Amino acid sequence: MSADRLPPIPPERWTEAQRETAGAMIAGPRGAVLAPFVPLLRSPELAEHVQRLGAYLRFRSALGVRLTELAILVTAAHYAQPVEWSIHKPIAAREGVAPEAIAAIERGERPAAMPDDEALVHDFCVELLQSRGQVGDTRWQAAVERFGEQAVVDLVATCGYYGLLALVMNAARTQA
Repeated sequence: MSADRLPPIPPERWTEAQRETAGAMIAGPRGAVLAPFVPLLRSPELAEHVQRLGAYLRFRSALGVRLTELAILVTAAHYAQPVEWSIHKPIAAREGVAPEAIAAIERGERPAAMPDDEALVHDFCVELLQSRGQVGDTRWQAAVERFGEQAVVDLVATCGYYGLLALVMNAARTQA
């Protein structure tokens, strides 16, 4: 892969809008302008909206942190996104996703053994991502029964959000 197309902008070169957006990121739960937001900072208003959505999905989702991190890994693997993978792999492990499951997802395989809730999230995300945003009735209903409608909406949004970040970073060739 060739050089980063949209590398970090030195803070002294930020526009006022970039400074405001970066300041909100630094003051928020992330504490910094992290890799996914480096290319997005070129569009400060977009970056602000994206980072606010991500703060909800990552830190307050109705799905909970462990299952959200699992969904992020499935999405990062689907898009072959190394920055997302390198950020979220240790978080998923810390939150209790088994190392064997993480390794299988990284290889593009379905983990052989997972708790039932993780298996449902994994399979839901794989189906959603591989079938152009479609999820069959049986899996949808199982997810709603297990997690509730709000958590299922948050799960779909998590795949979409991290897909957005993956597309931006892959196109910009953001370095891990």
